[in-house]
Amino acid sequence: IHPYFNLPDFTQPSPPSTPPSLPSHQRCRPSDATKGLLVALLGGGLPAGFVGPFSRMAYQASHLPSLELLICRCLFHLPIALILKLRGDPLLGPPDVRGRACLHALLNVLSIGCAYSAVQVVPAGNAATVRKGSSTVCSALLALCLESQGLSGYDWCGLLGSTLGLIIIVGPGLGTLQEGTTGLYTALGYVLAFLGGLALSLGLLVYRSLDFPSCLPTVAFLFGLVGLVGSVPGLFVLQTPVLPNDPLSWSCVGAVGILALVSFVCVSYAVTKAHPALVCAVLHSEVVVALMLQYYVLYETVAPSDIMGAGVVLGSIAIITAQNLSCEREGQVEE
Repeated sequence: IHPYFNLPDFTQPSPPSTPPSLPSHQRCRPSDATKGLLVALLGGGLPAGFVGPFSRMAYQASHLPSLELLICRCLFHLPIALILKLRGDPLLGPPDVRGRACLHALLNVLSIGCAYSAVQVVPAGNAATVRKGSSTVCSALLALCLESQGLSGYDWCGLLGSTLGLIIIVGPGLGTLQEGTTGLYTALGYVLAFLGGLALSLGLLVYRSLDFPSCLPTVAFLFGLVGLVGSVPGLFVLQTPVLPNDPLSWSCVGAVGILALVSFVCVSYAVTKAHPALVCAVLHSEVVVALMLQYYVLYETVAPSDIMGAGVVLGSIAIITAQNLSCEREGQVEE
């Protein structure tokens, strides 16, 4: 047959066209830093943004003390002991790292306790702003001094930009503190928020030094255990226990416990994949969520400086995330 008459049979369905598959050494997957920052953003920052406003709602509805709220949150961590038992792992971790694991839990309990106390006297958005800002700056300084971990120019730009955004948000409020008892309590709230951020950065640094199987569930369980041991006596000595008597308070307590547990696990995972200062900077998304809930749910005033600062924070998070969005070849062997 003449080649010009060798035509395809159009009556038969053509096989589906498949794109040519790349060789295994050319396929890309997200890098560890990319995965860590995305987990910190979606699983750490966004859920944590609801914790502050919900804590304030529980306090406004039932005057729930901060230590009692911390105890309720710690109770959500205790069932993780079942996972450790099923896997046959010690509840408190291996003996050689048990001290550091307990120190990590203690630092996180102090951080959360300071945050819950601050949010009762300071607007939720401002408390989250000071806590996240101090944790970012302290994480960067500690990583540079103790771990000798450097940051790229884009990372420093995003880090400084997010810190500038936080200053824009909280600066006008600090300059207009009232005199007398109200102003003293407000200033104390900001100090507690700062100390909470410092404790958070120290806790993340300690967690990065832990390396053993079942590290994440172990530290999550220890957080609940240490929090209960320290908070229950303090509740009866320093504060008056309150039993919530309305569905709103119970709903807020349950939401705080679940969302905080998700955020704790995601942040602990993210800090093992990316620089702790970058993780803290991405967690500034919590501030934006808290400000939105502060305005739309709590009906508290959001100043123009808050909106401007939130925009700067979001832009800085975009810079950090875009700079660290990279892929690794699947066939590549890391040296």
